[in-house]
Amino acid sequence: MNYAVLAYMLYLPVSIFLTIWVARTLHRNGRVFFVQAFRGNEAMADSVNHLLVVGFYLINLGFISFALRYGTKPNDLQETLEFLSMKIGVVLLVLGGMHFFNMFNFDKMRRKGTRPEAPVAVPPPVG
Repeated sequence: MNYAVLAYMLYLPVSIFLTIWVARTLHRNGRVFFVQAFRGNEAMADSVNHLLVVGFYLINLGFISFALRYGTKPNDLQETLEFLSMKIGVVLLVLGGMHFFNMFNFDKMRRKGTRPEAPVAVPPPVG
């Protein structure tokens, strides 16, 4: 049995599932922040939210694919479990980092959206 192939066959679906779960959670729960940040403009909020999810998928799925090659290949069952633990742990850390990065930006946008708008300066009449 090729333990590296077994590890990859487990690593990929678990990592992809976790990425999809986090992305859906961020998309569903982030909408409230965006609607408030865009002062009730739901179309704009939904559009930005969707674009962020696409970027989230691209970055994380790209990382999962890129990281597939790295690490000492396992030679037995114990090494396979350790290899999987390390690989999935790194994916979880990256997903967690992306989550906090998104939350930080969501909060920044929400705060900006709740500030009172500055009055528009009206030029004095000419003549």
